[in-house]
Amino acid sequence: MKKIKNILMAAVFTVGAAAMAQESPEPKFEKEGDLIKGTFYYEDGTIRQQGTYKNGELHGEWIAYDAEGKKQSMANYTEGEKTGKWFFWTSDKLTEVDYDNNQIAGVNTWKSDGTLADN
Repeated sequence: MKKIKNILMAAVFTVGAAAMAQESPEPKFEKEGDLIKGTFYYEDGTIRQQGTYKNGELHGEWIAYDAEGKKQSMANYTEGEKTGKWFFWTSDKLTEVDYDNNQIAGVNTWKSDGTLADN
């Protein structure tokens, strides 16, 4: 499980670092009730990542997209803490990571044919 955690964290940081290295349109922030919705863009103006903040902390659902607009990941936060189920899509599998108390509680990976992969 530690290996999977390290891989997932490396993927998140790699995508984030690549995003910062390129010139992208300025992010957009909109007030939605007691939340602030943030939208971040690729160089061509397509959405890279979208989610909400509460009291300056990540809060609620965050979704990241690849350059073609396909969903790459979906995450949930509660006042800055990782919570619930997170999903990571690749071309041939879906990985589900369950968080409890900001810690990984479980990981499942499914192949494109719907069968559970070895973790």
